[in-house]
Amino acid sequence: MLFTLSVLGLTALGGLLLGASWPVTLSSGLLGAAAAVTVALGPSVTWWSTAQRAALALPYPVAVFGAGLALHGVAVPSGLAMSLGIPAAVALVAAATTESPRASGPRGLGGG
Repeated sequence: MLFTLSVLGLTALGGLLLGASWPVTLSSGLLGAAAAVTVALGPSVTWWSTAQRAALALPYPVAVFGAGLALHGVAVPSGLAMSLGIPAAVALVAAATTESPRASGPRGLGGG
């Protein structure tokens, strides 16, 4: 979700800076990429329980992919995309660079 909102928000911001008059649209490609990122990062998630892993590890990316197919071409107003997307981008960067309280070392992207 953060990935999708971040891309929408940053696209809307780019459109605003360029003076574009087009609305930001959801695409199956964007949500397909979000599903792929979710699958790729799933193993790095510190799950609370095996039940949580079973309930979310596969069904969530499948739901994101399905949403992409269902919402392809839906226009999102630029103001709404930026108001949701810019904070989502900040949260995504913060989540990727901060340490997890339940696991040693960095969480998410760039762990070592």
